[in-house]
Amino acid sequence: MKHQEYDVIVIGGGHAGTEAALVSARMGSKTLLITHNIDTVGQMSCNPAIGGIGKSHLVKEIDALGGAMAIATDYAGIQFRVLNARKGPAVRATRAQVDRSLYKAAIRRMVEEQPNLSLFQQAVDDLIVEGDNVTGVFTQMGLAIKAKKIVLTAGTFLGGKIHIGQTNYSGGRAGDPPAIRLAERLRELPLRVERLKTGTPARIDAKSVDFTCMEPQWGDTPTPNMSYLGSNEQHPEQICCYITHTNERTHEIIRSGLDRSPLFSGAIEGVGPRYCPSIEDKIVRFSDKNSHQIFVEPEGLNSKELYPNGISTSLPYDVQLDLIHSISGFENAHVTRAGYAIEYDFFDPRDLEPTLALKCLNNLYFAGQINGTTGYEEAGAQGLLAGINASLAAQEKEAWYPKRNEAYMGVMVDDLVCMGTKEPYRMFTSRAEYRLMLRQDNADERLTQIGRKLGIVNDQRWAAYCKKQALLAAEEKRLKDTWVHPSKPEATELEDLIGKPLRKESTLYDLLRRPEVDYSVVRRVFGGCPLDDGITDQILYKAKYEGYITRQNDEVKKMQGYEAIRIPTDFDYSSVKGLSNELLQKLQEVYPGTLGQASRIPGMTPAAISILMIYLKKMNQTTANSI
Repeated sequence: MKHQEYDVIVIGGGHAGTEAALVSARMGSKTLLITHNIDTVGQMSCNPAIGGIGKSHLVKEIDALGGAMAIATDYAGIQFRVLNARKGPAVRATRAQVDRSLYKAAIRRMVEEQPNLSLFQQAVDDLIVEGDNVTGVFTQMGLAIKAKKIVLTAGTFLGGKIHIGQTNYSGGRAGDPPAIRLAERLRELPLRVERLKTGTPARIDAKSVDFTCMEPQWGDTPTPNMSYLGSNEQHPEQICCYITHTNERTHEIIRSGLDRSPLFSGAIEGVGPRYCPSIEDKIVRFSDKNSHQIFVEPEGLNSKELYPNGISTSLPYDVQLDLIHSISGFENAHVTRAGYAIEYDFFDPRDLEPTLALKCLNNLYFAGQINGTTGYEEAGAQGLLAGINASLAAQEKEAWYPKRNEAYMGVMVDDLVCMGTKEPYRMFTSRAEYRLMLRQDNADERLTQIGRKLGIVNDQRWAAYCKKQALLAAEEKRLKDTWVHPSKPEATELEDLIGKPLRKESTLYDLLRRPEVDYSVVRRVFGGCPLDDGITDQILYKAKYEGYITRQNDEVKKMQGYEAIRIPTDFDYSSVKGLSNELLQKLQEVYPGTLGQASRIPGMTPAAISILMIYLKKMNQTTANSI
C-alpha cells in the first residue's frame, strides 16, 4: 500500500463513510475505505431505526442517486410506518424499525461486493499535508497511504469522551476506542473546532419486561418500502413495538440525581441535540409535564435487547436503574447496557464548500457528524455528496451539489455552509422552503436523471425509473384527455360518491384537483389500468397542488438570479462601504460562494445584498475593461 496510490481514501466505516466509499467506487475511482474495525462497518450506534420526519426525504434522495441506505433498510426493516399520513404530502414520511444485525450485514455485503473498493482495518492517526495539499494518510502503525482525495467521516470518534454519572473515559462509542491523535492533528490545522454531545439510553432485556401493561404499536398495512426498488418480499418478519410512559415517581428519581449528572455538573462542555434531549434535560426544561412517552423498540429479530427510545441519559448507573424500574412494564427490567453521553469534536461547516471540500486545504472533504449534524440519514446524505465530489475531483471533472430547490440534502448543506451550527443539526421538513416540491415520493423524479449522468445510477435502477416515468406520462395524458359531461351517467355516479354535482364539462385531471376527489374515486367511476400507488400518488399531488408548486417555481426562478452571481474567493468585503460591522464579520466568517448564499446568512438584509450586487457588477465591468 505504501507504493500504490488511490483516487479516493474514505476514513470511517459508518453511514457517511460507507455511502462515500460506495459512490466513489461506483463512479470508477479506485477507492480505499479505512476503518477502526471492519466488523463494525455499517453499524447503527444509536437507535435501531431509519427514516422519520424530514429524515426519510434524505433516505429517498440517497436511494434516487443509487445509494445504499434505503436498500439495506428494506432488507432489515422489521416494522414500517408512514408518519403524518393524515397531513399533506410535503410532510409525510416513512420510518422503519430495523434489525441491527441484518442492516449491518446488508451494508457489509454491498461494501465487500463493490468493484473498485478495498477495505483496510487500521486507525488513521495523521494526514499527509504538503503545503496546502492533503496527499494521503498515516495509519496507527506508521503506514503511509497516498490518495488524490480524502474523505473524513469520523463520527463521534474525534476526541470522544463517554460520560456515565461522575465517571468519564475516552471512547468513540461504547466498546470502541476514540481517535485522539487524529483529533489533535486536526486541531493544528486552520479550522474552527468545538465540542458537541449526544447520548443513548440503557438497553433492556426483553425477557424481564411486562408488555401487557404497554400500548402495542404495529406497523402499517400494506407495508411501505423505503427504496424505490424495494418490495415487500425483501422484508423480514414484521413485529410489534410498544409504548409506555414516565411518571411523577420517575421524575422525582431523576431530580434527586441531577447533582451527579455530568450534564448539569459542568463535566460535559459540548452542546446536546435540542430536538432529542436526554431524559434529565426533558425533566428540567419541561418541568410542567408529568409524563413523557417512551417507544420500546426491539433491537432485532434474534436479539432480546430493547431500545427504550425517549430516555437517553448520562445519569449514574444506580439512578438509571431506579428510574427504569419506576416505569410501567419495566418494574423488573434487567439492564444489559448502561446509557451514556458522548462528547466529541466537530468542525465549523462554514469552513466548507457546498461540495463538502475544505476551503483552507485542498483535496480534503468532511462528511457526517464531524460537520455538526446528528442522525444516520444526515450522515449518509453528506457521505454520498462528499464521495461524489471527491471522485469527480479525482477524475478532474466538474463538481456537483444540489440546490435548495432540488433536494433536502441541498437544504442541509446550504444551511451548514451558510449558517453553521451551534448544536447538533437535524433535518426537518420545516427547514425546506420548497418542501411541496421536495416530497419523499418524487425524489427519483428530481435526482435519478442527475445520478445517471454522474455515473452512479446502475442499469437496473435506470430501467425501473424510465418505466415509471413512461407510466406517469401516459396516465397523466389519459386523465387530461378524458372529458366528463354533466349529463353523462358517470357524472351522476360521481355525484353519489362525493356529494356534489358536476356543473361543467371537466377532464379527469380537473376532477383530481377537487379536495373531495381522490384517485380511488376516479378509478371506481371511470376505470383505468392498475397502477402502483407511487405513480398514482405523484399524479394526485401534482394535480391538487399545481398552483402552489407553480408559485414555488416562480420563487425559485427569482432566487436563481442571485445564485448565478458568483463571489470571488478573494473578495475583499472590508472594501465595501455601507456594510455594518456585524454583517462584515459574518461575511468574512462564511465567505459565501454566491450572492444567493450571502442572502441566507442570518441577519443579512436586502439593502446589504443590493450593495454587494453593485460592487460585484462594478468589479466585473472593471475586469472586462482590463481584458
